[in-house]
Amino acid sequence: MNTINQTIVTDIRLLGFQDFPNYKALFLLLLIIFPIVTVYGNILIIWLVASNSSLQSPMYFFLTQLSVSDLLVTTSIVPNTLHVICYDGGTMSFSACLIQFYFLACSEVFEFFLLSVMAYDRYLAICNPLRYISLMNPVLCIILVIICWLLSFSLELIVIISIVQLQFCGPIVIDHFFCDYVPLLELSCSNTFFIEIENLILCVPFSLTPLVIIVVFYVHIVRAAIRISSTSGSSKVFSTCSSHLTVVFIFYGTLLGIYMIPKKKKSFTVNKIFSLLYTVVTPMINPMIYSLRNEDIKKAVKTIWVK
Repeated sequence: MNTINQTIVTDIRLLGFQDFPNYKALFLLLLIIFPIVTVYGNILIIWLVASNSSLQSPMYFFLTQLSVSDLLVTTSIVPNTLHVICYDGGTMSFSACLIQFYFLACSEVFEFFLLSVMAYDRYLAICNPLRYISLMNPVLCIILVIICWLLSFSLELIVIISIVQLQFCGPIVIDHFFCDYVPLLELSCSNTFFIEIENLILCVPFSLTPLVIIVVFYVHIVRAAIRISSTSGSSKVFSTCSSHLTVVFIFYGTLLGIYMIPKKKKSFTVNKIFSLLYTVVTPMINPMIYSLRNEDIKKAVKTIWVK
């Protein structure tokens, strides 16, 4: 009987923001303006670093990779979300749903690793400045970025393969504006205990370990800043790291709000708000944080503006 009731799922229905009918125009406006600013800001960062010799350093190379990750989030989520909001819901194929989740998850995991690499870069620049150029050379930078991308794509491929092996019973309706991990598991007819354990084994170490690494590096950075006798020198150290720390707090804060708050204490509305923050707002403000607090990028922008 169980086998008879199970159907081959080909389409998934996304409800979007149907519980906010009065704010439809506002959501559409935000999802048009914010992505435009996101794409423009991140492409500007990539172009500035690529075209200015003063920005040819490991820190800015890693910043371009952060921009690539933000662009991947925006392009994988926003176009379909606009369709869902315009038509008060939307349908996408099951394979397209998995592809959307895969690229979104890859960008998240990649950012975990990249933020820890950026913390390591700041640690070397501040705590070991004499050997910084030799240690953080261009070859090592490229290798670190490649490792981060390969790890993210490989880990999420394991998760996707596990999801594909589950059985889903139609009709499939997700009360969300994109395909995410938890809503997909909730729609499965199969026992998801083992895949949840597998995801826990994969994700917890690879999300919390980078955070621990970041904290350890910044403990050393703070100690080095305290030992600096001049006030201007220590303030320069903190201003150099403030942009990175701000991005870390925003990134981890929004994801912890989504995945760490118990389901019983979190409504679908709260989940959608946090999801909007890290899929739409965070990719937009990341280049702003680095641009507004970085003198080198300000000078590069002013030079281009004058030209």
